[in-house]
Amino acid sequence: MDWRGFAQQMAFMARDLLAEHTLDATLEQITKSAVELVEGCDASGILVLRGDRVSSLAPTEQRVIDSDRLQESLREGPCFEAARPDNDERVFRIPDLTRPSARWPNYVPGARKLGMGSMMSFLLYTRDEELGALDMYSREPGQFTEDSETAGWLLASHAAVAFSTALTDAQLQEAIATRHMIGEAMGILMGRHRITEDQAFEILRTRSQRTNTKLREVARRVCETGTAER
Repeated sequence: MDWRGFAQQMAFMARDLLAEHTLDATLEQITKSAVELVEGCDASGILVLRGDRVSSLAPTEQRVIDSDRLQESLREGPCFEAARPDNDERVFRIPDLTRPSARWPNYVPGARKLGMGSMMSFLLYTRDEELGALDMYSREPGQFTEDSETAGWLLASHAAVAFSTALTDAQLQEAIATRHMIGEAMGILMGRHRITEDQAFEILRTRSQRTNTKLREVARRVCETGTAER
């Protein structure tokens, strides 16, 4: 492993991640970098677990999604396990998916049928939050070594910080957009019904509660139709 070259590539990646302007672009850069920088990695993706439901983010190939869906249906597998909030292990490596696994007896043969030969999974985490699992796959067995695992762990550490920052930015942008939309909807209601700001907000809030609809969706409907009624 050329660690000096790897360090230079990691530095370039870190700068590229900071230059991305959206969450999706950041995640796509992370999984693309995994394929480019980690020896043996043919495909990569990020698995996020909400309850027992799996989301596949920025997969570089369809078989990454298929692997995630398989783990979701079986409720077992290294990526599924790495992403679980109650799990203390942060790195998993399966050098050879052609061999039976006592830990994941159903997932391993299923993964082999998907064309996976070996894989690694890394928990993406910061000091304050756990974000999901960065997964790396090889078509052939025996492609991931200890050096590959070390490189993957280093990449995942940088990726977690970039993921967390991009997620915070996305949530802030959504909050600003929502606030703007609610203000616009209130203005429409105030002008149409000649009511106060507090009364306009109360109409939105009441409609949200009665219809079990998010406030921003009620506001969007007012902006589009001029009324809170359906």
